[in-house]
Amino acid sequence: MSTEPHTVEPMALSEATLARFAREVAKYPPDQRQSAVMACLAIVQQEQGWVSPAAERAVADYLGMAPIAVHEVTTFYNMYNQRPVGRFKINVCTNLPCQLRDGAKALQYLADKLGIQPGQTTPDGAFTLQSCECLGACADAPVMLVNDRHMCSFMTTERLDQLIDGLRAAAMEDQR
Repeated sequence: MSTEPHTVEPMALSEATLARFAREVAKYPPDQRQSAVMACLAIVQQEQGWVSPAAERAVADYLGMAPIAVHEVTTFYNMYNQRPVGRFKINVCTNLPCQLRDGAKALQYLADKLGIQPGQTTPDGAFTLQSCECLGACADAPVMLVNDRHMCSFMTTERLDQLIDGLRAAAMEDQR
């Protein structure tokens, strides 16, 4: 077994990406450019669909941070995809208050309906299903977040069916 540390070469960032990074960094004092790490990671994810180790390294180099510090941010927040995900990423809250209001049942229902387990992507690449921690809407449980942007509350099995059917229809429209 090698004792050499594993290094990842940074990816080349486009001029457009660098310009977006610069706009985010400009929001902070010069000695606090690292404060833009979350915004830079979000930009990479918007452009690439996920944050690869090479992208983490590029962000670290741009902001003058240790690569592990960027990786810690990427792995702490579930809004950053650490591997490619489906067109529709569905995060179902399984924190205790949501579990008490059928959050775990909603997650299992979706897993059965989609034919995948949490953490997996459907073979057609349409859906990635994940459990997540608190989405801040415990009284509305079960709750979920679609593509890190659209909150869905009070998700009965009927509403889950409507959600999946609607997303599938949207995917079919886009393919036309």
